[in-house]
Amino acid sequence: MLQYILRRIIYIIPTLVVVSIISFFVIELPPGDFLTSMITQMELQGEYLDPHEVEALKLRYGFDLPVHARYIKWITGVLHGDFGYSFEWNRPVAELIWNRLGLTFVISLATLLFSWFVSLPIGIYSATHQYSLSDYTFTFLGFVGLGFPSFLVALVLLWAAYSLWGVNLGGLFSDQYIDAPWSWAKIGDLIKHIWLPLVVLGLGSTAGGIRTMRANLLDELRKPYVTTARSKGLTEQRTVLKYPVRVAMIPFVSTIGWALPGLVSGSTIVSLVLSLPTTGPLLLKALMSQDMYLAGSFVFMLSVLTVIGTLISDILLGLVDPRIRFESL
Repeated sequence: MLQYILRRIIYIIPTLVVVSIISFFVIELPPGDFLTSMITQMELQGEYLDPHEVEALKLRYGFDLPVHARYIKWITGVLHGDFGYSFEWNRPVAELIWNRLGLTFVISLATLLFSWFVSLPIGIYSATHQYSLSDYTFTFLGFVGLGFPSFLVALVLLWAAYSLWGVNLGGLFSDQYIDAPWSWAKIGDLIKHIWLPLVVLGLGSTAGGIRTMRANLLDELRKPYVTTARSKGLTEQRTVLKYPVRVAMIPFVSTIGWALPGLVSGSTIVSLVLSLPTTGPLLLKALMSQDMYLAGSFVFMLSVLTVIGTLISDILLGLVDPRIRFESL
């Protein structure tokens, strides 16, 4: 197992190098750059810059350098913990990212765990009680959860809370805690507000998880090895939990490679609707304004987490699925 992990880590290094190159150059593909967008906006407002000022700004932002030189400058800084400077925010990229990354990670991780803790037991219960009233109920709720977009649920809840009780559920903190330093009172206020994004973001994944777990477990329960286990006198609970549930959990484990980037990017549309100070809206704004160092750092970070998540998924798959052996990978 150790040799397998070390081999995969060695493969990660060239993969990340290629990903960083592709990420940076893809962001450079749209015509123009941040400086061009800024000058255009100034001209629309009736402000004009003379050529000398434009050249000074190019020198300041590094646009006088060719693309490959800007990439080398950026990636060298990343290796030393410097992600560059955000043109639009006029602040270091690292400062902008870390300010929002913690909250994004907390919300997304809580949503992931919430969806797993709810969907796995319900999916197991539905599969072991097929065609019962509870199974039909959970199936109906699963289809409803899959059918409603998360941002629409967020809008309905915001409207209902404000119309019925005059309460604004947007944001993660009360007004007095938004800019306040961290304290136990602020953490308590966060807990009071986090339930709404938790439910909204976790609705679709929970509903999908219930359907996935039910379908996979039903498929496993019909296989000969389960019948053999029952014939040997194993209890129904031990028969179901020993192998069928482990195998049915494979789709949940195998998607960790996609889930980890989601812990950073978050759900952009829901974050905009609920006014959440997460990284999703910041990444969207960086892409729209062609703030290349900020956008490139986000894309590179998501790529790193995807690779790490895939490695974790492969390791957990070997632990969950008894048919997989690390020696054969």
